[in-house]
Amino acid sequence: MNTTIALTVFLLYWLFVITLKRRGILEKYNISTYGPVLMIRTTRGLGLLDKLATPKRAWRIYADIGIRLMFIGMIAMFLIVILSDIALLSSIGTNSIAEPGKFNEARNIFLIPGVNEFIPLTWGIIALIVTLVVHEFSHAILCRVENIRVKSMGILLALVPIGGFAEPDDKELFGREDDDEDDRPDPYGDRRLGIRIYDDEEPVKKRAAPDKMATRTQRARILAAGVMANFVVTLIAFSLLFGPVLGAVSPLGNAMIVDVDEGSSAYAAGLRPGMVITQLDGTSVSNVNEVLLYLDSVETGSTVQVHAATDRVVSIYAAEVMDIEPETRGVQIQGVIDGSPAQAAGLEEGMYIRSMDGQEIRTVSDFMAFMDTTVSGQTILIETAIYTDDDIPETPGEVTIQLAAHPDQGVSKGFLGVYTGGDGYVKTPLGFSVGEFPAREYLDLLRDIPGMLTGAAGWIILLGLPIIGFAGEGFPGFSGTLAQFYEPVGWAEPLGIGLFWIANALLWIGWLNFYVGLFNCLPAVPLDGGHVFRDYLHAAISRITDNETKAERLSAAITATFALLILMSFLLMIFGPYMVHGF
Repeated sequence: MNTTIALTVFLLYWLFVITLKRRGILEKYNISTYGPVLMIRTTRGLGLLDKLATPKRAWRIYADIGIRLMFIGMIAMFLIVILSDIALLSSIGTNSIAEPGKFNEARNIFLIPGVNEFIPLTWGIIALIVTLVVHEFSHAILCRVENIRVKSMGILLALVPIGGFAEPDDKELFGREDDDEDDRPDPYGDRRLGIRIYDDEEPVKKRAAPDKMATRTQRARILAAGVMANFVVTLIAFSLLFGPVLGAVSPLGNAMIVDVDEGSSAYAAGLRPGMVITQLDGTSVSNVNEVLLYLDSVETGSTVQVHAATDRVVSIYAAEVMDIEPETRGVQIQGVIDGSPAQAAGLEEGMYIRSMDGQEIRTVSDFMAFMDTTVSGQTILIETAIYTDDDIPETPGEVTIQLAAHPDQGVSKGFLGVYTGGDGYVKTPLGFSVGEFPAREYLDLLRDIPGMLTGAAGWIILLGLPIIGFAGEGFPGFSGTLAQFYEPVGWAEPLGIGLFWIANALLWIGWLNFYVGLFNCLPAVPLDGGHVFRDYLHAAISRITDNETKAERLSAAITATFALLILMSFLLMIFGPYMVHGF
């Protein structure tokens, strides 16, 4: 219903835009349209650009660093594209490519909030606006540093603001005629007289408007400034997120109520799914094992004071211990490592481990505790099960596995080769079932990411964090069920839930700026990296051939080829799985 209303409002807005355009009202106020997107221009604030551009040397150093980072990003992104193509073509040839899914849907290739299903709408819009504003205004400031005219600034509007822009003089920047070069006033001087007045300390210069054009270095600085701005914002956002913000987050506990019997005293007392258990009577509990151990010591018919948190507010509920046997599904296998003993024995993703060598495995903690007692070469008996939708175990079985040596140096325990998750739950004598999420361990993994950036694994985790996470689960931020396991402490305690809003904003601002910066490094026109690549390639060919016309033709052809290759690569990512598995 909400989607229908939103779509209706948007279509009405678009019809309104079309009507205004046809009547010439938008043109009267110097507003351009690109589909439903309005480009609202203004010359106000252009003087601020000159003030911001005053430390010219500092800005040029900043942009020169950006040029170097752009070439590093250009090489890295192009290698990623080529390696992805090789891997996809190889898997297509062997029919081993993964089936079509959300990771290769066309809408998820584009980093647009509301279109990409991985990007939350609110945080995505905030991040996108920040990304576009810093990118475009960095271009504008460097234009003024290099004395290139900025015709206007403004906002991009599609019912709501989606970004900002600065519009440089394309003829001065690229040496080409601008179809939109109309009678808009020149804020820097009288162009009809060929005189341009500057507010900085440089002398007044005369220039013939058709002849002025940025040099290759000036153009590279202007284009690289946007990418540099995105990388700087990424550094600031991630430094704050992985530093003081995550440092002020503390886990409430690992045990969450996932189901409550409606006829139990627990339900009557007000206990509901989604609550995190922090304490039973006077005993603190931090995981499912501690909950079960405490309840094992309590007699049937006794009343237990359950301390449970909702939205980080802890309340006390009185529940009676019933005469029932705890039931468990076991621990779910969320992934199997290629070439591991688990794969050789036939264990698969989605199965549940119910016992190991006769020892019941109720939680992830049980599984880890058992594995800590094993050694390389040890043979163990595992009972497995697959559950139907009505929680009935299907095809239970047993498998004997010989453990291998652990791949991590210095680890003596045996190696099985599975990723386990806390999707298994345990029914307790209090009338509710509990599941476990490794809140403290998960938080430690997040805090450890900056230290992992010295190797490729850290960068892979960082690049895929919101979408893939650590084991395919994704980390969209502290929201929903995940936020229930944590609370703000220390300096952030007065902020309450506001700390998680800050964390989510920083995560998406940093991540989106990083991706947009890298994407703009690609050597494909009209991206910033494409213009810089063509300019430097033109200069290199010109020095070799000493033929300006040939250099221009070759550099344009090579850049166009790269752009086509990159476009075909994106199409292959989208349609490759369908070529094998069908549409």
